[in-house]
Amino acid sequence: MAIKNRNTKRIARHKRVRAKVFGTHEKPRLSVFKSNKYIYAQLIDDENNKTLTASSVLDKGVKSAYTLGESLAKKATDIKIKKIVFDRGGYKFHGKILELAKGARKGGLDF
Repeated sequence: MAIKNRNTKRIARHKRVRAKVFGTHEKPRLSVFKSNKYIYAQLIDDENNKTLTASSVLDKGVKSAYTLGESLAKKATDIKIKKIVFDRGGYKFHGKILELAKGARKGGLDF
C-alpha cells in the first residue's frame, strides 16, 4: 500500500474534477494552481489546447487571491469572455480558492 501524502490526494481529486470539467472557446476553463507562496490562474480552451489568458499574484498590482480573480476577470472581458467553468485544481473550495472565485465573479465572470 502506497503512502498518500497531501499532494498525491490533491492530484487524485483533480483527476476526478477534470473528468467532468471541460473548457471550450466560448466557455473556457479557469484552472487554478496554488503553491506554498503563490497562486496562479489561467483560462484554457481545451478544444484547441490553448491558454487564452493567465494571471498570478506575481503580476504587478495583484496582492491577494481576490485581486487575482478581479485581474483575470478584467483580462477575460478584454477578450470578450463572460462565461467560464471553474476548475479548482483538486483544492477544497474555501480560503484562497473561494476568494479567487469571489473576485472573478465581482469582475464580471459568470460560473
